[in-house]
Amino acid sequence: MHIEICSSLIILLEDTPKFLKPTERLVAFSVLHHSYSTPKSPPNNPYLSFLLNHANDQNTPPFERAFIHHLVSAPTAPKLSPADFINKFDPATHRFPDPPPPEKSNPDGLTFLFKNVAIKNAIPDPDTPVNTTPEFDTRDEAVTGVLQTLSLDGLYPRWARPAPPRLPVLDGELVWVNPDSTHEPLWDTAMCADTSRGAAVRDLILKALKGPLAPSQQEQVLLELTSDPKLVYHCGLTPKKLPELVENNPLIAVEVLIKLMNSPEISDYFTVLVNMDMSLHSMEVVNRLTTAVELPTEFVHMYITNCISSCENIKDKYMQNRLVRLVCVFLQSLIRNKIINVQDLFIEVQAFCIEFSRIREAAGLFRLLKTLE
Repeated sequence: MHIEICSSLIILLEDTPKFLKPTERLVAFSVLHHSYSTPKSPPNNPYLSFLLNHANDQNTPPFERAFIHHLVSAPTAPKLSPADFINKFDPATHRFPDPPPPEKSNPDGLTFLFKNVAIKNAIPDPDTPVNTTPEFDTRDEAVTGVLQTLSLDGLYPRWARPAPPRLPVLDGELVWVNPDSTHEPLWDTAMCADTSRGAAVRDLILKALKGPLAPSQQEQVLLELTSDPKLVYHCGLTPKKLPELVENNPLIAVEVLIKLMNSPEISDYFTVLVNMDMSLHSMEVVNRLTTAVELPTEFVHMYITNCISSCENIKDKYMQNRLVRLVCVFLQSLIRNKIINVQDLFIEVQAFCIEFSRIREAAGLFRLLKTLE
């Protein structure tokens, strides 16, 4: 990880200065120096030559040269921040060492053929050009002469290794490229099939969201859903639209919810149903569902709690009495059919009956609770 980070920093430092701000360049030099340098063996830093070359370059800004010389020579890091170091830098107080002498030519007269492979990724062609006079009489002499003046020193990067061979394709494995004749294509038998029946159900569901359907239309929807249960997934009903269907066509809502019981989205429909405004149609839908399928216990309890809360919060006395009667009849039906365990909601239902004891249905529900104690 240190090598990857430091190599990236070198690329940013060597490219045009616009990539890093002056303060960021000083931080990058510090990272290169401190990543590998230790008090006991500072020369082991592989980036020491890069730092020294940069510090000895006359084109480098003076504050960068001074900063690098301080990093390399001082035992401790500068105590100033990069911004303070640049602001307080005075070129007159720093004297830089003379640049090192130029490197001597190769004494052995060898040509490093692969020295720039990492940059150009190409090797010069050693063949003699056609328009020049050959220095050797035969091809063998020319090849021998070229090989004697070449060296493999400085070769980088390493030779690329060949890709490993592909594993054999197993019998049960999918062949992605060039399948043989043993693989039969899978055809979509439903392609171009007649979808008019599904379209008719979608149109009727759309009308059912806006108002009550005629008896013949209701019968058609129920018949289509019974003959093909998968149509319920393509009828256009979403959890957000469920309250409209419950209020306008509760029987269709019951049938749709029954068909959706195995759907992963059924919990979303239950959440919408339990949170919608309490009404006769919503209680009818829940009551029919409890007798047709097994509903989650927490859903039934939450719906009962919502009904009791709605009765307590309504302001209109006439509507309150009407809703209380509906809730009491609804709870008696659930208790007699053993849909709910009344002991789980005994205290809440008993308090509800006492609060509305003036209503005959609430008194009857209270007597039913006493017989179950």
